[in-house]
Amino acid sequence: MECKLTREQANDLLHKYVKGENYITHSYAVEAIMRGLAKRLAPDDVEYWGICGLLHDLDEETAPWRDDFATHGPTSAKILRDEGFGDPVMENAIMSHNPVCGKQPETTLEYALIAADPMSGFIKAIAQIYPDKKVASVKHKSVNKRYKESRFAAGANRQFMMLIEKTGITWDEFIDIALESMTEIADQIGL
Repeated sequence: MECKLTREQANDLLHKYVKGENYITHSYAVEAIMRGLAKRLAPDDVEYWGICGLLHDLDEETAPWRDDFATHGPTSAKILRDEGFGDPVMENAIMSHNPVCGKQPETTLEYALIAADPMSGFIKAIAQIYPDKKVASVKHKSVNKRYKESRFAAGANRQFMMLIEKTGITWDEFIDIALESMTEIADQIGL
């Protein structure tokens, strides 16, 4: 899939519209997981999938989502179009990570993104309970254990994370891909 914007342009857009450090590091983590998933699911589209992950919350600080959650996603799509980077496939992927906006995931890319988004925060929450607070310390079995604890990282939508199985990747494979992907950029995301 050819992308109209480069990784550098996407990163510039992210920094233009998103200022909060936590949102930026979250976007980098989702980008990394999406790249890891693309290596397995769409090896010719690793860059494209990564950019979708990087920009999935582009409207985090501009959409009035606290008043109307349905605006989260469509506002990002509008930003992309207004910036001259309109891309229906990317826009649909970004919107489908928030089904409240009316776009349900249908494609492998869309299922990957809706699963990667909460997984990044879930792994971060696990890393933060370790003494060194490093993602490299998080073990596969810890992710499974914490997944079963519904009160742990309660904001991480477990149903969305399990949608990874719609891509053909098992939950256990997803854990490994996410851990490896986030570990590769641990310094960049402060973990």
